[in-house]
Amino acid sequence: MEKETNRFLGDAPIGKLMGKYAIPCIISLLVGALYNIVDQIFIANAAYLGSYGNAANTVVFPLTVIALAIAVMIGDGCCAFVSLSLGKNETEDARKSVGSAVVMTVVSGIALCAVYLIFADPIIALFGGTVNDETFRYSQEYFLWITLGVPFYMFGQAMNPIIRADGSPRFAMASTLAGAVLNIILDPVFIFIFRWGMMGAAVATVLGQVVTAALAVWYLAHMRLVRPAKSDYCMDGHIAGRTLTLGITSFLSQISLVMAMAAINNMLRKYGALDPVFGQAQYAQIPMAVVGIVMKFFQIVISIVVGMAAGCIPIAGYNMGAGLKGRVRSLFTRLLASEAAVGAVALVIVECFPGQLIAIFGAANESAYYTDFALRSFRVYLCMVIFACVNKACFIFLQAMGKALASTVLSMVREVVFGVGLALLLPRFFGLDGVLYSMPVSDALTFAIAAALIARTYRELGRGEQPCPQRGRRIKIPEAG
Repeated sequence: MEKETNRFLGDAPIGKLMGKYAIPCIISLLVGALYNIVDQIFIANAAYLGSYGNAANTVVFPLTVIALAIAVMIGDGCCAFVSLSLGKNETEDARKSVGSAVVMTVVSGIALCAVYLIFADPIIALFGGTVNDETFRYSQEYFLWITLGVPFYMFGQAMNPIIRADGSPRFAMASTLAGAVLNIILDPVFIFIFRWGMMGAAVATVLGQVVTAALAVWYLAHMRLVRPAKSDYCMDGHIAGRTLTLGITSFLSQISLVMAMAAINNMLRKYGALDPVFGQAQYAQIPMAVVGIVMKFFQIVISIVVGMAAGCIPIAGYNMGAGLKGRVRSLFTRLLASEAAVGAVALVIVECFPGQLIAIFGAANESAYYTDFALRSFRVYLCMVIFACVNKACFIFLQAMGKALASTVLSMVREVVFGVGLALLLPRFFGLDGVLYSMPVSDALTFAIAAALIARTYRELGRGEQPCPQRGRRIKIPEAG
């Protein structure tokens, strides 16, 4: 029954399918990104928090990404597994995958929350929170309340791609949007009216995450296509292993980003102390606060990029499972072109309007040193953003095709070998500027490898291509959408 219900993934025009699945996914991820970004905007514009609060937000941000990494590994892996299974009409495996994913998410969320609470101070120090006493105090306050929301955050994020795979991308979007809207409403109330400071920003975020998680629980009881039974909500070792394998690229792309941010934060702290300006105690937090803001803008761009690619996972997975390689090739072409266009728009913004971007994050309350470093950071750090967008699309699409190994290797090379390695190496020669150079150099080197994999993927998808179908049956790929 599920295959017949989901058959439109193999019949409908590619362009229309991308719109149906990618747009809600983009909005979901953008809204999810807004949690931390909105916190930082309100924190930055609160005079009693300022750049110290900004720096604390930057310190804690990687720790939320660790939670996200585990969640998307489970959720994206389950999404890919379900889509492939439905394409092969293996509905029982699809149901077991959803059940296993729910169990893994709940257990891992509680475990991570416990680890964070036990080792809070060493973890904060590891991510550069000791740059000065004020930043450390704000980091502790923000981190405590964010940690209490980790199980809810992980559950909502993991279930989101599963809901999309079940054929309800709009509900996935709406559930995330509901939580983010609540966060946006509560942030100014808690920060400016109640003056709860970092705690207020964190509590607003957690309450929004609870709403998203509650809506995901409701959807699990009303799934459209997969409909797992109570007996499916247990751990199936084989299916759980396959699910995690398919999701490992999503995990590595996030967790390696954490490693890169840890390296960057510590290099900012180390080489900032050697700078004649930022070596002064009252300015020590500025490099970390500024780079955190640049990363937030990049997170917006990457949310769009990943949203487009992740939205294509059910389409690519179903058509690969059904042997419709021509449709997968057409989808890949459209995706790469779209991702490059997003990167081009982002490049124009960061090179031409960096002043307007930093103004959003409270630059008016800061010194000229803050503004100068922010302008340079935006223009240098993101100058290869087009390559970054195409690289991300390549990682995720290979994952959707079931090529977990190639996707994982490419992601690891970008985020660990280049991302961490260059962040540690280049500052030795260029000081603080070396931290900024590490991002564009990493993306350019990765693109050289990704281009070869893209060409290879096209050759593979060209073999055994489906013949042109008759009108009213299978839709010819070049004219789709």
